[in-house]
Amino acid sequence: MNYRHAFHAGNFADVVKHLALVSILTSLKKKPAAFAVVDTHAGRGVYDLKGDEAVRGGEAASGIERIRDLDGGPDTLRLYLDLVRGAGEGRYPGSPLIAAKLLREQDRLVAVEKHPEDFRALAATLAPFRRARAVEADGYARLNALLPPQERRGLILIDPPFEAPDEFTSAARAVGGALKRFATGIVVVWFPIKSAIAADAFCGEVLALGPRKMLRLDIAVDAPSDRLGSAGLLVINAPFGFAQDMAATLATVTPRLGREKPAGFEILALTGEE
Repeated sequence: MNYRHAFHAGNFADVVKHLALVSILTSLKKKPAAFAVVDTHAGRGVYDLKGDEAVRGGEAASGIERIRDLDGGPDTLRLYLDLVRGAGEGRYPGSPLIAAKLLREQDRLVAVEKHPEDFRALAATLAPFRRARAVEADGYARLNALLPPQERRGLILIDPPFEAPDEFTSAARAVGGALKRFATGIVVVWFPIKSAIAADAFCGEVLALGPRKMLRLDIAVDAPSDRLGSAGLLVINAPFGFAQDMAATLATVTPRLGREKPAGFEILALTGEE
């Protein structure tokens, strides 16, 4: 299965990942000190949900389209939906656009994308944002050079397409390198769950790197057998209150995600800390 962003834009995993992104950036903004965001596999920045790739998958129908018109709810949900609606009708914002819109004057975004076509689209998407920069490169290869950020606060988002058979190994290696250079940074890693054994092994490999605290957030939806039905996030050094915020937010949205049956989620503190 190809997990490149355009094929799955606005699906259930995007909804959860981007809710987590909004929650973390909102927490970082509570302090006046500047922060940096590094997005290693940034994609295009914004997606046409009526385009060929998105239509082929049709996954937004059981994702963002199920919650687009929700009113009220936790602050994280309301802000996320405002950002989605702000992207325009039939469009869905990717992680770099969401991050760029949440930056303050003192904050900074570096969005890395290696596919030339996607990079050109990303650069155009981020052009209006003075504090956001698009870089054409392999995110894994470039990450160490970007750390530690001069701000000494920030978020690293590792959201690869899982096109390569050794992607779990590459992602774990990237986390290890990031923690060596930026031990206090917030690291978020997205991963598909096609095999519980493989996903558990990956989480164990990351945990063995010795992060001070790590959360695992899994979500599962009612999906066709040829579509992704379960995905997870690892969140290292999550901000105070993140787990509680996500629990409240997901309790609001998960009954709507998926096809016929409500989605389910679980948040685990793998090191026994929150």
